[in-house]
Amino acid sequence: MARSVRWYGSGPLHLLVLIASFALTGYAMLRLFAVRPWEVAIWFVGAAILHDLILLPLYSLADLSALSVLRRRAADGPRVAWINYLRVPAFLSGLLLLVWFPLVFRLAVPYPGDTGLSDSVYLGRWLAITGVLFSASAVAFAMRLRRLRRAGRSDENRRAAGHGAAP
Repeated sequence: MARSVRWYGSGPLHLLVLIASFALTGYAMLRLFAVRPWEVAIWFVGAAILHDLILLPLYSLADLSALSVLRRRAADGPRVAWINYLRVPAFLSGLLLLVWFPLVFRLAVPYPGDTGLSDSVYLGRWLAITGVLFSASAVAFAMRLRRLRRAGRSDENRRAAGHGAAP
């Protein structure tokens, strides 16, 4: 067992799950390519080009901008990895928009018989979900800051009482 972990880098369960995921992906690819091979190939190439040439530079620029603007404001407070409290809700909101953008921007042919909804509700719901994601992230960040400040105060109190003083 130790030899396989040294050779592979992880346990056998991880390897089994990885093989199963590759098998499932291969099955899905075979099914997709059997129906419309050219359309699927064009979609994959287009998605790779869209991501690598357009989306990656855009969200990298947004991340660097957020880091440079907010770094100055966070210099005087406790040291917390605050950028992830922006990255996670932004990523989830962007993922939802990527999946549902035809409905959010009313570009799809409406299908109220399938969902029972008109196409006018998706933008408001996406904005509401985005607001909830950022609000939950702000609450989690505030709780983390509070915990760090309390820990800092208790350390100062211990030092003042002589518990943390060096001999």
